[in-house]
Amino acid sequence: MSNALEIDIGFSPCPNDTFIFDALIHQRIDTAPFRFRPQIADVEELNKRGFAQKHPITKLSFYAYLLLKDHYDLLDSGAALGYGCGPLLVAREIGGHNPISPEIGIVSPDFPDWIRDARIAVPGRYTTAYLLLQIWQGKCGRAEFVRFDEILPGVASGKYDAGLIIHEGRFVYQKYNCLKIVDLGQWWESETGLPLPLGCIALRRDMFRYKDAVETLLRQSVRQAMKNPGAANEFIKLHAQELDDQVISDHISLFVNEFTLSLGQTGMRAIEALEERARCQGIL
Repeated sequence: MSNALEIDIGFSPCPNDTFIFDALIHQRIDTAPFRFRPQIADVEELNKRGFAQKHPITKLSFYAYLLLKDHYDLLDSGAALGYGCGPLLVAREIGGHNPISPEIGIVSPDFPDWIRDARIAVPGRYTTAYLLLQIWQGKCGRAEFVRFDEILPGVASGKYDAGLIIHEGRFVYQKYNCLKIVDLGQWWESETGLPLPLGCIALRRDMFRYKDAVETLLRQSVRQAMKNPGAANEFIKLHAQELDDQVISDHISLFVNEFTLSLGQTGMRAIEALEERARCQGIL
């Protein structure tokens, strides 16, 4: 495609993203009249680039998207949104003692003091994980914003009292002798009955004329990945944080689902609920 319109597309190195974008990037589908150039970065880096409107098409945390609606338009395909896929707040296991009960909503009497004073490693100021933490507990702890892959080692070493983990972290946190305090996805579902919106693909508004075509190609790329899941293995492992085949498979199974193909009415209701709660608490 020598005359193809080249478009940068930002997405994360996480298996769910490399899985769904593989066919689009490597032209396993006909992408005419476009050629897409991958710009792979941590999701919080992509959020920051979003505020600079750097990429015409980009992955954004839903929190960042809600702040950038004047500049980016939501695409119906490619989202990370679903059930049982929320961020986990974890803490160190010290002598087998967990200061908080793992049952949703049941915490020890000293929990308010503990969470207020805790140093909590968070995977980014504009991540949906941080938005959920604020909605769940209000202003809590001393949030320290670090790369998602630095959180578990930091908690395990004692640098942080707790960590808010996303991506592959939910599958491996026990290897770091960490205990789950709360599953914010489970909490969200119990509160709303809706799937949890985590991340989306957004189109810069100056590219709006291409929205229908890009959405169609992205949906085709997702379908191609679902039809031939092994085709993306090399691309996935080139960028994945965890290389264990089972971890990668579990990650993709959890984050790539019917809502990745299309948000649908349920997905849109979930996004509206997230925005409403954030506004009601003065976060947005």
